[in-house]
Amino acid sequence: MAMALTTNLLANAILLLFLATASCEAKGMRLRRAIRPGPRLGHKRNPNEKVFNVLQFGAKHDPRKDNALAFIQAWKATCNWAGNARLVVPGGEFLASSMVFQGPCKNPAPIVQIIGTIKAVSDLSNYAEDFWISFEKVNGLIVTGTGTVDGQGQNVWKYNDGGGSIFPANIKLLHVSNGIIRQINSVNPMGFHIGIVLSQNIRARRLHLNAPESSPNTDGFHISQSNQVKIAKSVIATGDDCVGMIHGSTDISIKKVTCGPGHGISIGSLGKYPDEKDVRGILVTNCTLKNTDNGIRIKTWGGSPPSVATSLTFQDIIMDNVRHPIIIDQSYGSKSAPSRVKISNVKYMNIRGTTNSEVGVDIQCSKQVPCEGVRLSNINLKYIGGKKLPFSSSCLNARVSYAGMQFPPPCR
Repeated sequence: MAMALTTNLLANAILLLFLATASCEAKGMRLRRAIRPGPRLGHKRNPNEKVFNVLQFGAKHDPRKDNALAFIQAWKATCNWAGNARLVVPGGEFLASSMVFQGPCKNPAPIVQIIGTIKAVSDLSNYAEDFWISFEKVNGLIVTGTGTVDGQGQNVWKYNDGGGSIFPANIKLLHVSNGIIRQINSVNPMGFHIGIVLSQNIRARRLHLNAPESSPNTDGFHISQSNQVKIAKSVIATGDDCVGMIHGSTDISIKKVTCGPGHGISIGSLGKYPDEKDVRGILVTNCTLKNTDNGIRIKTWGGSPPSVATSLTFQDIIMDNVRHPIIIDQSYGSKSAPSRVKISNVKYMNIRGTTNSEVGVDIQCSKQVPCEGVRLSNINLKYIGGKKLPFSSSCLNARVSYAGMQFPPPCR
């Protein structure tokens, strides 16, 4: 009788322990599901993925060796692989001159993972085009990693006299579709950090772009003739525009970008060349500009051929000691003839912060094609310049409407 009771008690204890363990495991699984991070595109390797390491193609950690050929051969192998494929640049430093990573590829989403640092050859005679690293005619491209592309621009900026020569961009996307570029670092480009040209559906996020404030023509992003480009959660400190959108830029989103130093976030310059395509559908939102020359700027050349810039929205922007927070300049380049770029449907909403200029809002439009549909809502800027001057707005050849707080006061 006692033995039977002991056996029953032991069985019940085991059952309770099993049920408690199962309950804890179920709760644990639910908790793990709840806190599990989202997919990290390009980092997590597919078990069926073929990896092509540049070291396998002859790349060396040698500061005197040009590894461009090894990188290109590794890319060709990656691009021509019919299944999932990844090119890996491992840790360490690699020197390389001009490289074209050419498509189309046999696989739907080639991955380039940069872990180490790629440094550019500083001899400009190695660069016949306007890029250092170029991805061309690639669909589904993913460029990722925590590594760095270093243009070593400090060795050549002295040759940039502003005469119109375009120095090589660190990275260029040309005819790229459905691409992602994320988490890499770009430093000291000879020209732009990243150029996006004739491309569509490009997403760039969590990037760090860095060059000295004095570096010439080092735009962070330079976008032209491209559609559906989204730039988000990135930090840009450079010597020119943090983001520059020129002719043919449509459906562009700039979100949660920190800019400064630099020349701000710009549409333009527009109208410099004949037959430029229109700019439409630009959204700049939740961005912060610190110690920049300009905040949010639209600039067009005087004497320009006719074109259109329309549906431009700037919303929830913080200005921190910005020289020209809100500016439209249709006399860029100081030509005497008026610009023929028609600017319309421009919205500035919830712009706040500080400026060291006595003119916080400066809208100077073309007398031939005045700006239409410019609307300012809830503008709250504070003048922090040293001199005690009237804080004002200036408007010319523009139809401007207002809503909510306006500081500086509206144009009269």
